[in-house]
Amino acid sequence: MKKTRFYTAVLALVFVFVTGFAFAAGSAEETGDVTVNMFQLKVEIKDALDTYAAEYSENAEGVTVKVETLGGGGDYGGAMKAKAQAGQMPDIFMIEGQGGYDIWKDYVADLSDQPWVDDTDLSFIVDGKVVGFPVAIEGYGLAYNAEILRKAGIDPASLTTRAAYEKALKTLDAKKAELGIDAPVAMAASVAGGMWWVAGQHNLAAYWGGGLDFNDTSVIEMALNGKLDQDRFRQYAQYLQLLFKYADQNILLNGSYDDQVGSFAQGRTAFLHQGNWVDPNLKQLGVTFEIGYAPHAFLDTEQKGLYLFAPSWYIVNAQSKNAQAAKDFLTSIATTPEGHAYMVNEAGMIPAFKSVTLKPSGQLSQALMDANARGGNYGVFFGMLPDGAGQNIFGPIFDLFAQNQDNLDQFIADMNRAVANLK
Repeated sequence: MKKTRFYTAVLALVFVFVTGFAFAAGSAEETGDVTVNMFQLKVEIKDALDTYAAEYSENAEGVTVKVETLGGGGDYGGAMKAKAQAGQMPDIFMIEGQGGYDIWKDYVADLSDQPWVDDTDLSFIVDGKVVGFPVAIEGYGLAYNAEILRKAGIDPASLTTRAAYEKALKTLDAKKAELGIDAPVAMAASVAGGMWWVAGQHNLAAYWGGGLDFNDTSVIEMALNGKLDQDRFRQYAQYLQLLFKYADQNILLNGSYDDQVGSFAQGRTAFLHQGNWVDPNLKQLGVTFEIGYAPHAFLDTEQKGLYLFAPSWYIVNAQSKNAQAAKDFLTSIATTPEGHAYMVNEAGMIPAFKSVTLKPSGQLSQALMDANARGGNYGVFFGMLPDGAGQNIFGPIFDLFAQNQDNLDQFIADMNRAVANLK
């Protein structure tokens, strides 16, 4: 029996050597001929992930990985519920925080024994158990076109208070013709256009964590108990009002993701309200100009940090007969050279795993890595909110404010009312 196992192991090593692929997948004997269905929400990595899954399937004997993507403002949560009701739960799916975990906890497998666990600090952990595989490190500030700011005489390093932003945005607006831009800011907020998450989730995250220690959740915990910090929220609302006022109004009120990113890529706006996940899009659009990040500095006092977080986690369906094959696929991403190359070179992500030595080529991802090395950044806590709060509660309020930008007090009142009802 021992000899048989020895020779089997030798043959397996020879197979890996000959093929040149070290994918960490279970063999057909372990998993059978199975199809691992993955349902994920990051549209910006769709092509890279599809390609990786196809290559993995070619080299992992007896295993095929099929990826379905729904994101970019689509109702991923609703689609997941529809799959559950139809008895079509995927083998791998995604959550964005505690709200998602609370809904799907009956389907969440314990991943504590997986080989990548000790290689990351960003796993999703519940009651001491690792249950979520971190997709990446993501983050954002307000992305800027360095060439346009130089022409306008604006030093991005000076953009550390709301007053500094107001001065800079006024300058850009006054020089639109000279600079060849349509507006200072590319930002979208339309619920109908599927862009609720830019304002009602990512921009609002500045209020939850901006200016605080990285792990300080006191402001969002206050909201979960039904209250806003009135002085802090008014400062935040004034900053949001500035961004809305100086945004391209067509993009703000009606624009899509492609409209927003395309405007910045074509040099028609100086600022872009998006995270480093747009690096692959900017590359595809042929961007060569210098790009960086300025902080979302909404306070009267200085803010110099960016917003860093694990945006989402892959979950293995504990009720799936293909759970082991699903775990093996995730392990391949975290532990093999091919997986590392997929994350960094193809998907343009910042990996959450310490053993990855590759560096992303995207300028925004590089800016985040530099910020991470400097420290002094802010946490992103919208994952602590009830499921659907960003899309169904806050998104429409931000959309309404974008349509009625002078009505600051109404926006504040609407948000106070919404937060009071979170309880």
